[in-house]
Formats: sequence, structure tokens, C-alpha cells
Amino acid sequence: MAKPPQRLEKNRTALVVVDVQESFRPLIHEMPTVLANCSRLIRFCDELDVPVLVTEHYPQGLGGTVVELASLPRRYEPIEKISFSCAADHNFNSRLKSLHRDQIVLCGIEAHVCVYQTARDLLEAGYQVAVTADAVSSRQVSSRNLGLAYLRDVGAQVMTAEMVMFEILRVARTEDFRAVSAILKENPLPGSPATAAPATAAPQPAGRR
Repeated sequence: MAKPPQRLEKNRTALVVVDVQESFRPLIHEMPTVLANCSRLIRFCDELDVPVLVTEHYPQGLGGTVVELASLPRRYEPIEKISFSCAADHNFNSRLKSLHRDQIVLCGIEAHVCVYQTARDLLEAGYQVAVTADAVSSRQVSSRNLGLAYLRDVGAQVMTAEMVMFEILRVARTEDFRAVSAILKENPLPGSPATAAPATAAPQPAGRR
């Protein structure tokens, strides 16, 4: 049996948000869910001081990052690129190396093009890569599914956004857990009410709200 990959750690992880741009909005399968989970991941990382890189592919033609992400409280200067792989862009590589992180979490679009090629190049460069299945997609569901399957084949971890978040946290009843508990309770399905608190959430003492 193959040895499992190392657990994601807060001090080793960086989040890369790949090309979540306005022109893709009407084209991407389950785009609202992708946006909701990308937003959760960004805000989670912000609270825990996990670095975030945001890319835009040819924004002059494809538009900028969607307003739902661009308007989050902490603003990120997008890295413009024309290569499909983020890791084929010199500016991206320089920014990534400056972070001194070796575990990379990917979200964004499209799963079978820019996300896949970025993951493959990062794996070849020696990074550990996790791709969030519910925060990536493609125009066609078949392309998304095949992209995720091939990502697993080439060595990427295919996880959900919550798998990533809970793996980084590891335990409840910590300052980090309390800082992100509201994000963990969110239901990423558009229009749905917040989910019940996860079973791992610490119970509140009597008399406290």
C-alpha cells in the first residue's frame, strides 16, 4: 500500500485561486458552488494567515476576478498570465517561492486546463498539491470529472474544501478553530441556510451565546 501524503499544515500551506473570472460565470458547471467554496477557502486562509495567490488568465479579454472574490475584505493583487499553467509564469513562480510553502491547495477553473496543468507542473517541481473538488469546475461536467480523475492519477490529492479546512485545523477548542467556526458552518449550496455546526465544534458553556 502506498504511503499516504503528509497532512496539510497551516505553516506549510498556500492557497492558489486559479482564474475565477467574470467571463466564465455563465459557462462553468455549478459555478455558484465553486464561487461559494472558493470564498470559504480564501476567508479561512485569511483568518489563519495562510498566504493566498490569485491568478487571472488574459484579463484584457476574459475580464477580472469575479466580484464575489474581488470584494472580500482582504484584497489580493492578481497575477496576470497567458500560460495555462500558473507554474509556467515567471511572476507566479517568484511570488510562490517567496512564500516558502511546499503544500499548495488549488481551487478555480477550469479543472481540466489551468488547474490540471498548474497541479502537474507544481508536482513535478516537488510541491505537494491538493485540489479542492467542490471548488473547481469546467464548462462541461465530463471535462471536470476527467480532469479530477487524471489529477489523482498524476499524484495530486483530490479533497473537498471542508476536508482541507478540517485537516489544517486538526483539533477543535483552539483559537484557530474559533476564528473560522462561522466559515465551517456555512452551507456552500447557493440559497441554502447555514448548516448545523460540525460535530467537531466545541460546545458553548451554559449562559454563553
